[in-house]
Amino acid sequence: MHFDHPNNTHDDERDLPIGELLRRLSDEATTLVRKEIELAKAEMSQKARKAGAGAGMFGGAAAAGLMALGALTAFLILALNHAVTDWLAALLVGIAWGAVAAVLALNGKRKAEEATPPVPEQAIESTKEDVEWAKTRAKSARR
Repeated sequence: MHFDHPNNTHDDERDLPIGELLRRLSDEATTLVRKEIELAKAEMSQKARKAGAGAGMFGGAAAAGLMALGALTAFLILALNHAVTDWLAALLVGIAWGAVAAVLALNGKRKAEEATPPVPEQAIESTKEDVEWAKTRAKSARR
């Protein structure tokens, strides 16, 4: 037994002409795409702000670290100067800092590769869900 209910939009949509249904689907798809683009922009903006703040902090840390490294290098050369000649002390300290730099560069490269690609993951997932929803809705409208 079938009862008509004034709020039953599913039955109302079945009575609409195909042209009207397609117009509504087009309007809803346009709105959906616009909202997904807004979500992607917001997500990328948030990621960019965090990346900018992190880059600024890394810049400050690099400057302070460079000053500390200069002082530490001078200390090590002066300390080794009593055991070996001046030039050998400077060479040994230089080789040690080169090894530290290589290890840090390799670890930094690995971490940077883990962070890529910088894509709006939530927006992509949401768009996939929206496409599935639209497919389901289109199939039910054809019936």
